[in-house]
Amino acid sequence: MSIVRYDPFRDLRTLQEEVNRLFTGSIPRTFEEEGIARGGWSPSVDIYENKEQIVLEAELPGMNREDFELSVENNVITLRGERQFEKKDETDNYHRVERSYGSFTRSFTLPNTVSAEGATAEYRNGVLRVTMPKREETKARRIEIKTNGAEPKTIETGTEGSKAASVKA
Repeated sequence: MSIVRYDPFRDLRTLQEEVNRLFTGSIPRTFEEEGIARGGWSPSVDIYENKEQIVLEAELPGMNREDFELSVENNVITLRGERQFEKKDETDNYHRVERSYGSFTRSFTLPNTVSAEGATAEYRNGVLRVTMPKREETKARRIEIKTNGAEPKTIETGTEGSKAASVKA
């Protein structure tokens, strides 16, 4: 018989893991065509920014360009579409269907630093990439400060959401 260290929170952690699994797990689907067609899904999206632009990348595997649309209105970018389940043959007997099908809508509020004008979108290899330029007035700039007889200092200013401005001597 081995000695087991008593952990008073072990049962609580186990309960939390079970509740998390319940809420993050997928609900089993039926194998009927109607059940598959009604299933909802949401494409995975990455949003990141650099000094010049904000980029949205959405994974839309197996979809054609005609299957989705992209719009920007009131500083909200919306991606909506539908991925159809295509049954190849009436004699096909599916044992497992794990890919998701159905209609989807994803909306994201854009920061005020972004201009929808000049936005570009490209769809390649199942990935939609939307690039939106930042407004000129919000891009980071360097300001040189001159003082009497002292060496000039350069201050880097950032965007509204950046951390405190840094000072370089």
